[in-house]
Amino acid sequence: MSCHAEHESHGGHGHDHDHEHDHTDDITPALQYSLYQHIDFDGINTMNEAQVDSGKAVVKKTWAERLEAEPELESDADEQILMTIPFTGQVKLHSILLRTSASDSAPRSLKLFINRDSLDFDMAEELPPTQTLELSQTSEVQELPVKRALFSKVRHLTLFFEDNFGDGEEDVTRISYIGFKGEWMQLGRAPAQILYEAAPNPNDHAVKGTGVNRMGEDVGRGA
Repeated sequence: MSCHAEHESHGGHGHDHDHEHDHTDDITPALQYSLYQHIDFDGINTMNEAQVDSGKAVVKKTWAERLEAEPELESDADEQILMTIPFTGQVKLHSILLRTSASDSAPRSLKLFINRDSLDFDMAEELPPTQTLELSQTSEVQELPVKRALFSKVRHLTLFFEDNFGDGEEDVTRISYIGFKGEWMQLGRAPAQILYEAAPNPNDHAVKGTGVNRMGEDVGRGA
């Protein structure tokens, strides 16, 4: 698809930015506001992961790699997973992108906490979350919008996958892709108007164009 045609295909959605659009960097809406390059990957901490650093690995997947089966994050002792992601600046979070599966190992609910970099499982179960999201049992990429007013000054984001669709019969929770969309700013600076994932692959446009339209069909609704 040509740049012009692709732009027309999503032009009706609007871009919440006020600078003149430059077709030389035109990419699909899936990558607009991507926070990928603003994640402190080395600082990611995942509790109850069956394989060391598998939590980091699924966050490190780019949008182009979102449908790849490996690497995959699996829980270890039980179905719960607790992951804290630090950002390199302050973030206004828009949504979380998540891919799991249509099996009982798919997480059912996701509790979000902001700016708590030392949460453990006991604390995550006792403290009121910033927001709770109900997830779908699907292998499609889910885009999970958050209440932006509650996530306007995020330095650390903690994801608590509390249970799965196994209703106590499935001890392993599996997650294959996690991504984030929002606005990033260095402390003391205004947020960038639009952010892109590093080095988008032009050859992936056709795939992205078809996948974007499906994104959000199975969106979990915040509690």
